[in-house]
Amino acid sequence: MPAGVDLPGIVAEQPYPLVFATVSGAHLYGFPSTDSDVDLRGTHLLPVRDLIGLAQPAETRTVMADRDGVELDLVTHDLRKFVRLMLRRNGYVLEQLLSPLVVHASAAHAELVEVAPLVLTRHHAHHYRGFAATQRRLFDTGGELKPLLYAFRALLTGVHLMRSGRLLAHLPSLLDAEPAPAYLADLIAAKRAAEHGGLDNLVGGSILDRDLAELASRLDQAQHDTRLPEQPGGTAQLNDLVVAARLADSAR
Repeated sequence: MPAGVDLPGIVAEQPYPLVFATVSGAHLYGFPSTDSDVDLRGTHLLPVRDLIGLAQPAETRTVMADRDGVELDLVTHDLRKFVRLMLRRNGYVLEQLLSPLVVHASAAHAELVEVAPLVLTRHHAHHYRGFAATQRRLFDTGGELKPLLYAFRALLTGVHLMRSGRLLAHLPSLLDAEPAPAYLADLIAAKRAAEHGGLDNLVGGSILDRDLAELASRLDQAQHDTRLPEQPGGTAQLNDLVVAARLADSAR
């Protein structure tokens, strides 16, 4: 958990009740630097009156702040939108939900975590394949380590998910769980030392090309072999959860 920042205080300032708030980004992935910003992600509950009128409410809130010299951004979705994203095979929101860096939790959060394994499908591989490709392009453009590590992390997360059915976003843990290039430990150390640092000849470009391509092939094979289902489950449970949370909030 990021030190020196009053994260619970940030949560308490929000206008809508939060179902959960967790830390995402580099802190979750295991390679924050001393000047990394803090990415808070979560879910809030819009009041019923905002949902039953003619106007379409804003279902996503974004708060940018500087606290104690640390840049912080908090992004939350209304619970209904968040659950719909879960059912769209969105690995990003599941990583937020399952993040072990919990700032705020609730009974509804615990229920979401319990249902989360049911929504996992073989098609979550597409999310990680696409995210890795985007981050690789950002690395090629800017040369910073951060997107390169994001690319490796995404591919390893996808491989591990397809093989084990478990969503693991923490790159140092993935290095223990999956075969991976030995130099990634050095890249993690370099990123922790400098937020916007470059590769600095830690590894050659041709080696990166080879290893990223090999990981992408492993993800393809893992998706082919996985026992994860074609379609997400848990729709009825999630529907009931959203309704119950909304009713409980409106009864306060």
